[in-house]
Amino acid sequence: MPDSRVPRRRRFLLCEPRHFAVQYAINPWMRPGEPVDVIRALDQWQALVGTYRAHGHTVETLAPVPGLPDMVFAANAALVVEGRVFGSLFHAPERRPESLPYQAWFKQAGFEVQPPESVCEGEGDLVPAGRWILAGTGFRTTREAHREVQEFFGIPVIGLTLVDPYFYHLDTALFALDEENIAYYPGAFSPGSREVLARLYPDAVTATREDALAFGLNSVSDGRHVFISPAATALAGRLAHRGYVPVPVDLSEFHKAGGGIKCCTQEIRENRS
Repeated sequence: MPDSRVPRRRRFLLCEPRHFAVQYAINPWMRPGEPVDVIRALDQWQALVGTYRAHGHTVETLAPVPGLPDMVFAANAALVVEGRVFGSLFHAPERRPESLPYQAWFKQAGFEVQPPESVCEGEGDLVPAGRWILAGTGFRTTREAHREVQEFFGIPVIGLTLVDPYFYHLDTALFALDEENIAYYPGAFSPGSREVLARLYPDAVTATREDALAFGLNSVSDGRHVFISPAATALAGRLAHRGYVPVPVDLSEFHKAGGGIKCCTQEIRENRS
């Protein structure tokens, strides 16, 4: 099997889960009233930050805002490609105020931010994958937003329809392994979208429903190391067989809100020219 996978150093933005809670239900995982262990969540989040840094990645943090319990899910706030930032407009009214502090952080860091006109949930539904951006719709981000993203970045956008409410964001059902390949759970997609993925990625790593429900596809890859839920054992084995190195990180407390490793991780892709 390949032993030549090369990691690329990444820059990530994360938000501490100081105010993390399940106060409303906007996906099938969320059960208001179910207790959340904030201390455990903070420990798991800090372990993720430490793991990224131990593998050579840069982690920056944004201060959480009281009253925004889902602000920890930084991936949903924007899409950053080649130093350009396309912001967010959340589907759920409860989450819409999250856009402003992220927008302010990016502006303070020297980025210009383009706010969307249509519902768009950042990297939750937008996955840069080499020559194009894979874009989910069906539950959150709209097809109109896909068009906005393509016009803004000038990168082809491939629309994919999600059909299973447990996989309400694209990043719960698919992630990019590197510039050439992906891992995904076929059952999360409509028949036509499954065919598109099979044509684009005939060598893709596919996951079982069990591993997908364990948030195995809510993973982050640096091209060699795959930061993955420890419960996604079959998927980790398939990745290792392909020459990737699974790095288990337990974010199970965040599963109560329907999130995991990728949900907590906004990637800042700067212009590498």
